[in-house]
This record gives sequence, structure tokens and C-alpha cells, in this order.
Amino acid sequence: MSMMPALTTVLAAADGPFIAEGNAPAWVGLMAGLPLLGAALCVLFACLNVKSKLPGYATVGLLAGGFVTALAAFMGGSDNYGVATIFEWIHASIGAGSEHGIAADIGYYMDGLSMLWMLFVTGLATVIGLYATEYVEHDKGLGYCRFFFAFNLFVFSMASLVMADNLLLLFLGWEGVGLCSYLLIGYFYKKPEAVAAAKKAFIMNRIGDLGLLMAIGATFVVFGTIEFRPLFEMISTGLDANDQPIGHTWVVVVIPLLFTAGAFGKSAQIFLYTWLPDAMEGPTPVSALIHAATMVTAGVYLVARMYPLYAADDAHIALSVIAWSGAITAFWAAAIAFAQYDIKRIMGYSTISQLGYMFAGLGVMTTTGAVFHVLTHAFFKATLFLCCGAVMHGFAGQLDMRKLSGVGSIPGFKLVAIAMLIGCLNLAGLAGTAGYFSKDMILAEAFVTSGELIFLPWAVGFLMLLTALMTAYYTFRVFFRVFVGPVKYEAGDEHHGDDHGDSHGDDHGFHPHPPRFAMNAAIALLAIGSVAAIPLYFVNAEDHGWTGSMVHDSTAAFAAPEVHHDDGGEPHAMLTAEVVPVSIGAAPEGEGAHHGDNLGLGWDPHKAMYFVSGIIGVFGIGVAAWFHGPKGIGGLFLGNRTDTSSPRMDAVARRSGPLPQFAERKYMVDELYDWAIVKPLLVFSHIFHAFDKLVIDGLVDLFGSLPRWLGSVLRPSQDGVLHGYATGMVAGSAVLLLLVVLVALL
Repeated sequence: MSMMPALTTVLAAADGPFIAEGNAPAWVGLMAGLPLLGAALCVLFACLNVKSKLPGYATVGLLAGGFVTALAAFMGGSDNYGVATIFEWIHASIGAGSEHGIAADIGYYMDGLSMLWMLFVTGLATVIGLYATEYVEHDKGLGYCRFFFAFNLFVFSMASLVMADNLLLLFLGWEGVGLCSYLLIGYFYKKPEAVAAAKKAFIMNRIGDLGLLMAIGATFVVFGTIEFRPLFEMISTGLDANDQPIGHTWVVVVIPLLFTAGAFGKSAQIFLYTWLPDAMEGPTPVSALIHAATMVTAGVYLVARMYPLYAADDAHIALSVIAWSGAITAFWAAAIAFAQYDIKRIMGYSTISQLGYMFAGLGVMTTTGAVFHVLTHAFFKATLFLCCGAVMHGFAGQLDMRKLSGVGSIPGFKLVAIAMLIGCLNLAGLAGTAGYFSKDMILAEAFVTSGELIFLPWAVGFLMLLTALMTAYYTFRVFFRVFVGPVKYEAGDEHHGDDHGDSHGDDHGFHPHPPRFAMNAAIALLAIGSVAAIPLYFVNAEDHGWTGSMVHDSTAAFAAPEVHHDDGGEPHAMLTAEVVPVSIGAAPEGEGAHHGDNLGLGWDPHKAMYFVSGIIGVFGIGVAAWFHGPKGIGGLFLGNRTDTSSPRMDAVARRSGPLPQFAERKYMVDELYDWAIVKPLLVFSHIFHAFDKLVIDGLVDLFGSLPRWLGSVLRPSQDGVLHGYATGMVAGSAVLLLLVVLVALL
């Protein structure tokens, strides 16, 4: 089949990828520059031995300035799209007189995608920074300065990653957030668990980073550039740097898979997820900012940014990998969260699961759904983490749900309980919440996308529906166990008193201390943001909401083949693959049938999913209420729990054999990795160490000792003692005489 290259490389996009032309104003660089200034000020404060909250307040002020800059850039609309070159960096030719070269500036590429990301990165960083000013106030001094230095440096690195106008600067920001993650996870460096978690995160991220580095190298080899504008222009024409078609070649298979490997490492997807739950050893503000809202979504951003390459012919292989890996990760992490008791770690596994949703959305060709879920998840998951942090902070480090109950009834914790409820409702996908709408876009698209493009997308959809049910259950398992019911609690390991305390307390017992203004203000702002995200679904409905309009003005702009038609009602001309919907059962013909209806019910999946996902959310919450809710209060709750450790589920777990314990041990994935990877590598390292010490060093030592031995032998002949010389002469003469005699006899 003969087609022009422009018609053979892109599956579907209304006008090809949106490429921002012109120049963006240089002041957009303040979004990265102000956090960098904050990091420098924290170093200065440490040198001056500042022991107040000044580093925290300076950080919040500068980050707020970054948010105002992002807001101003957004209000300017497309006038602020383009490239803002801060200064020229690398311009090198390859070979003498060669026309080929590499160019990489410190420049920022502004379009709808980078604008959207910077709005919530700077906004959330400001709010969480405010929370942190109170949360780590016990460490005022060098520790306080160290925390906010890494905090500022992280935001700078994240801004460089998101706004980079070339792959090299993106990679430097990518590595920067990895370094800052290591510094912040290991903030409590005297705690062995925190140190081990920091090293684990750093090392496991390097595995994915190798894939990203290889992808960047391969991209430069094929296209001759790593700058986004010329790169996307070539991809849109379907030609490489030598004017050769890239469709149906290794380019659109291998390079997307390498980018995917990098994305999976940073976003804790299947096989590379075990570092993120351990990262909960870091301070809670770190968990909220880095491991819920920003850094872990960098992988989603990378795939969305490079989506023109993923939308090329044969790239559906990479999209199928992304869709299935995302769905499996979502299900697997939810299955582990089922049996955990550490509420912060449950939120960590929930983050992995929701990241799986985002990748599944990218895989089933709804970039808008994936990005919208990134946005809503950033707010409600940060809310959940900060609420867990408030409990941990107030109860001396206690996070075990078996030792907490009725926290919402304790004076000073009512705001925390309300915010926690808002976050839980969003995470559970209750109808009408922002989380419900963003999940719905992904779930529905799985039943719309053609099986000719993605491998069994309907199966991906069903797996995610099951995961949605599990999510609603384990989310409200936490809420019902910790925030409602009879008031009973035990202090955590950070309490050094004699008593654990109880619902009544006394002068000698433990009394929880509620969060103060800074923490409460941050929690309230994020809860409000979680609710305020709901109207974004209805604004610009023709573009699938406000998020859709932002994605439309970016390289992530993509119209799935089944829903993108020209005026004649046929698939867009740029679609090359024949769309053959795969249905489970026979969808009825006629007016009620929907193109791409993989539900097999003759319904429009986008409309049907409103009801399906809504019912699933309510059912999951009801199951959690039955098994973990407190004893009925006016018929409001369905459970029978009367204290912290007697829900109905305990009896079910006791009758379920070893499976609950197996799930509580996270299905022993860490132990498997330790047995299959860590220990063999340790054995090999000892073998190589012995070989290096005994053989390599032995040979070096041998050749080094030979001259020394020879010198020690010859040294007596040059010591200046005359009778020694005479003895040597006699001995030498005797040897010569002996040799003469032997020769004569032979």
C-alpha cells in the first residue's frame, strides 16, 4: 500500500502533533530560577547557623513566586508558548567540517502540557512547603536548612525536567529529581531503615534511567537532534535525519520501548515498584510532594511528551506494553494494599496503583484521561498523605491502623478527618468527585479502543474495573478503622512516656497534639483543590474538559481513532491502521450501537461507565463499611467494630489460611528480588573482589617486588666494604674455575 510518509506514521491526531512556534518570554525561567535561588539561600542560612524558621518561610515565598509566574504564563495563553532560551549551552559539530552536530541549550519549551504540569508542581510545592515548615520544626538549625535545600533543589530539577526544550536538559532534570529523592528519603540519616530506603530508591531508579539514556542516544542517531521542535517536526513527516521513512521500522518500536523503560523506573511500575513503598521512610511532606504528586508522574509526562513517536505505525507494540503493564501494576499494588496496616505505606501502594491507571490510560490512547488523572491524583493523594502525616505527627509516629480509632472525634483532628474523607472519596472514585471523572475517562476508553491497535484493550478495562473495586475497599478500610468509631489510640515509637494513653488520658499518659495553623492550612487548601478540580471536567467540554484543552495544545494531543472523525464521519485521513472493533458478544446493530463498543452491550462506553464505575465505587465503600466500620451509629455504619482490632474482616482473615499473611508480606517480592538478584550479585562481587585482590593485585605486587628483590640481592656488592669485595672476587673466581673444569670434563 503506497502512501506519503506523512500519512504512514501517525495513527490519529487532528492536525498532527501541536508544535509550539516562536519564542516564549524569558521570565518563564523564574519557575525554575526561584527554587534554585531558594536552595542557594538555604546554603547561606546554614553557613550563618540560622536556627529559626526563616529557611522554610523563604522557601514558601519563593515557591509561591514560582506559582504566580506559572499562573501568569497560563493567563497569557498561546502568546507564551514557544522556546525561551536562557543561555546557549552546547553547540558542537561532529567531525571536522561536518554538517552534523548536537545542540542543547538551557532553554524552556512552553506548551499546554508543560504549562499544566508547572501549575500543579509549583502550586503543590508551595502548599506542601508551608506544611513542612511546621512538620520539621523540631529540627530547626542545620537539619532544617538541609531539608529545605533539598526541597528547593527538587522543585528546580522538576521544573527543568518538565520545561526542558531538549532531551539532554530533560535528562539532567530527571537525574536531579532522583538525587533529591535520595536526599529527602534519607533525611533521617541516623535511622537505618531510611538510609536503606534512600539507597534502594536511588539504585532502582538507575535501572530505568539507563533505558532513558539509551533512548536519547538512539533518538539522536536516528533524527540527528535532541531538541524538541525539530524532532517533532521530523516525526510528524515520518522521516528521519536522512529523509528515510521511520514507519514499520525498528525506530518506532525500540525507541518507544526504551523511553518506556525510563518511565517505568521513575514512576514505579511493574518490576520496578518496590522502592516507592520503602520511600515512605522519608518525612511526610516528601511523600506528598515527590512520591504522590510530582516526581513519580515524570514517567507519565515523558510518555505524553513523546506521544507522537508512540502514535506511529508499529508503535502499538509499545502502547500495548504500557497498557498491560499499567493495568497489572494497578491491580498488583491494590492487592498488596489490601493487607497492609501502616496507613502511610497503604497510600504508597495506592500511588503505585494509580500510576498504573495513568499508564493504562496512555496505553489505551487517552492522553487527556491520563493527564487529567495526574492532575486530580496530585491533589487528593497529597491531601491523603498530609492527613496521614498529621496523624503520625500528633500520635508520636503511630501509623498502625490496629492501634488507632476514632481520630476524627479527638479535638483538633476534625479538619484532618474531613480532608481525609474528601481524599478517600476521590481515591475510591465515588460518583461526582474529581477522581471519579478522571478514572472514568480512562476506563471508558479501554472499552472503545480497537483491538487492532492495542492487545485486548477490553481485558485491560475489566482488570482496571476490578482494581477500582479493590481501591474503594482498601481506601475506606483505612478511613473506617482510623477516623471513625470509638476513640482509642496508642502512642508510636517516638513517645518515651510510661503510658500509651487511651481515650480518656491522664496527666501521666500520652495526649496527642493536633496540627497547628501551617499544617491545617495546607491540608485545607489541598482538600479544597481536590473539590475545585471537579468543574475542570465540564469546562471546554468540546475538548474533554479544561485538561483536554491544555493537552490539545501540546505534543500529547491525540484523538483516538474510534472517536476522531472528519466531517464525512470516517476516521481521520492520518489513520493508517484499519479499525476493526473487537466486541465481547455481538453488539446490536442500528442506532444504539457504538463504534468501538467492547462492552458488547450496544452502549456508548463513555456513558455506560458513568454508571458502572459509580456503582463499583459505592459497592467497594459498602464492603469496607461492613467489614471495618464501627458498630452502627443511628444506622449510619454497617460494621460491628467496638475497638481498634475487632472488625469482621479479622475473623475472615483467620479462616483464609496463609493468604492474608502472604499478602501482608507483600507477596514476598522483595525477598524474591533479594534471593534472585541481590544475593547472587553479592556472591559475584565477593568472587570478583577475591580475584581482584589475589590475582590482579597479586600480579601487580609480584612485578613490583621483583626489582626490589633484585636490588636487595645486588646491594651487598655495592656497600663499599673492601673485604666484601675481596670475598666476592674469590667466590667469583671459584665459580669460573668450576665452570672451566666442568666444560673440560664434558
